[in-house]
Amino acid sequence: MRDNSAPRVRWFPYAVIALLLAVLATGTAVNLDRNPQPQLVAEGITGRAGPTALESPTNEADLARPELIRDALIDLDALTLPDGATLAGWNGPWRFVWPRDASFVAAARCSIGQYAEADKVLGFLDKIRPDKGRWAARYSAPEGTEPQDGREPQLDGSGWILWATWFCGETQTAKSGAESTTTLSKYWPMVKESGDQIVAEIQATGLPDPSPDYWERPEDQVTLGTIAPLITGLRSGLAIARTLNHSDEVAHWQTALGRLTKATDKQFGPTYPRTPAKAVSFVEPGIQPVALQGGADAIVTVLGPPFAPARDVTTKAIEHARNVLTQPNGGVTPGEEWRTDGVSWTPQTALFALSAAARGDRSTARELLDWLDTHRTPTGSLPEKVNRDLKPAGEAPLAWTTALVVLTASALDHPLPIP
Repeated sequence: MRDNSAPRVRWFPYAVIALLLAVLATGTAVNLDRNPQPQLVAEGITGRAGPTALESPTNEADLARPELIRDALIDLDALTLPDGATLAGWNGPWRFVWPRDASFVAAARCSIGQYAEADKVLGFLDKIRPDKGRWAARYSAPEGTEPQDGREPQLDGSGWILWATWFCGETQTAKSGAESTTTLSKYWPMVKESGDQIVAEIQATGLPDPSPDYWERPEDQVTLGTIAPLITGLRSGLAIARTLNHSDEVAHWQTALGRLTKATDKQFGPTYPRTPAKAVSFVEPGIQPVALQGGADAIVTVLGPPFAPARDVTTKAIEHARNVLTQPNGGVTPGEEWRTDGVSWTPQTALFALSAAARGDRSTARELLDWLDTHRTPTGSLPEKVNRDLKPAGEAPLAWTTALVVLTASALDHPLPIP
């Protein structure tokens, strides 16, 4: 009797492969349909004028793309209104002042010696600061009133404000060679309110309750996007309080910082995911433990320089996150739990560039700066995103990305202060 099973056996693997490819193609098509390619809102600001007193990093030969920095500073000037209100972007829903973005702009300007321009930005934030409670997610400009768009107040704003204020005071001190208390004294009420708010939010666990963060969405768990800015903020606030001899705040904030740092290491270490790890897997001796669940988040960069002193555990977490979050187009997505669409976000890519520069990893910093430079809009502005087809997308220019690029260039040019 003839056995006909052999031909069927030979063809069976091909049939299975064809079926799997069909399923994969269908899944890809559905995903692309659900996550269409983002488009560019605008190429840049029409008719923008150059800065009146441009002071680029001193050693331009050390930078991969000095023209990138010049254009970035031009855009920051265009995004900053006469009263110091610094817009996140020029168009539509971006045309507001985010405390986070404005803080980075102030720090970027101070990193290159533009202290008067930075003082305008900090002055606007001081004018709109909350008397108590959390900072709003964003404020309208130039009036400075909170928009009624349903966004919850965000606790991370208190941390960013403290860091930017300290950073500007510290860079002025470094440049003058003498301790400068003028800026710090001027903004002490804003510093005290932000520091006290952080302390008031820390619960018995050592961590604050959930709050929206830079992902701009409600959260049911506390996130690293809130924790990391609070740690660097309290460290910065402590440095300011010591400089100004506010002993009560020093004692109170130091205790809170110790509790917050200890709880963060315990709940988020060793890989510092977006939300506290459910468990930690110890595979075998010599292999780094891996936190289970939570997902990597680009904000882990804020646990290291220039926002906090370097530690081996956080350096490994930063490098792990970059490997996990790098997209096929070469940029970085905000987190593992972000939508899977292959789109890179320039603020998060620039955060890794700044982190690398501040930690002395010059090759990675240059590589990421080159990537950001390559994907600018035709007018030279840095966009919010880069889509799967390697085209700029979203708003352009974006203040946060632009400020981060300036800070990265400064970190390549000279060491940045670390609270």
